[in-house]
Amino acid sequence: MALIDTVIVFLVGLLIGALGIYVGARVLTDADDYTYAIVTALIGSVVWAVIAFFVGGIPFLGPLLALIAYLGVINWRYPGGWTTSAGIALIAWVSVLVILYVLAFLELATFEAVGVPGL
Repeated sequence: MALIDTVIVFLVGLLIGALGIYVGARVLTDADDYTYAIVTALIGSVVWAVIAFFVGGIPFLGPLLALIAYLGVINWRYPGGWTTSAGIALIAWVSVLVILYVLAFLELATFEAVGVPGL
């Protein structure tokens, strides 16, 4: 049963994280493909996890490298350059923060998401 629970939490977190990326990309690039945002969130979370695994323990530098790698994924997947990718990530982070706050307030979910760093 724990495996099924873990998979469900991962999938819901991924969908919420992808929604944040979708909102950010929609606002800054007019991209209108939620499936593309899901793939971006999945790749971003894998890249973040791998970088964090290898260098995450290095104070300041580890998390910074993981963030740069995450922004690199967004930059690779969406047009507009590094500034746009940083804007997408910021809007995604704020969007997910609001969504998770509402879901946690309604006691429907915990306060975490896959595909958006720090949440």
